[in-house]
Amino acid sequence: MYHKMMYDDDNILSISGIQHFVFCRRQWALIHIEQQWAENLLTVSGEIMHEKAHDDTFTETRNGIITSRGMQVSSYELGIYGVCDIVEFVPSDDGAILFGKEGKYSVVPVEYKHGEPKESHADILQVAAQAMCLEDMFCTKINELNIFYGKTRHRQKIEFTDEIRDELKDIILEMHMLYSRRYTPKVKQNKNCSACSLKNLCLPRLTKVRSVKKYLSDMAEE
Repeated sequence: MYHKMMYDDDNILSISGIQHFVFCRRQWALIHIEQQWAENLLTVSGEIMHEKAHDDTFTETRNGIITSRGMQVSSYELGIYGVCDIVEFVPSDDGAILFGKEGKYSVVPVEYKHGEPKESHADILQVAAQAMCLEDMFCTKINELNIFYGKTRHRQKIEFTDEIRDELKDIILEMHMLYSRRYTPKVKQNKNCSACSLKNLCLPRLTKVRSVKKYLSDMAEE
């Protein structure tokens, strides 16, 4: 259950960590608590795509829609911060007021992903976190989330429901609880391990607990 509180600069967490956390609690802790990291083909490809999107000097207006790249966002109520790949400001009768602009605009965050849609809500929760930061910053409500997938070249639109909001708040609260304790969860080996960039650091097979009987048996065979 989410409890409303305010965080400060000492315990504010990265939005990018939400995807790591949903993928694997241990992976998130290794990266964001123990400061360990390793690259693989998927992470490098994803970084290249984000570098193209994160040009914070770029803003354009086309057909009345203002597009901003690399916008820094934060929420001290949720205790999160990050950078949006794309934020679109679309003319709307009941949206946000932008400084120096006439009229009102609905705010639409767009996250860029290298691969394709996932079975989990990891991508959705990441862009949802950006949206909640934007809501705080622009005093507005966001109803739509967007994710562009590089592999399918498709832009997916997601309704920003109360269920997504509640799930996100619970995830962020759990992240803060582990971070405040500086606790790294133990290994729980699963199908995600083979695709993890930290598998050689995490060593899921070597750190798996073995019985004394199994240990002695393995030693005898060697």
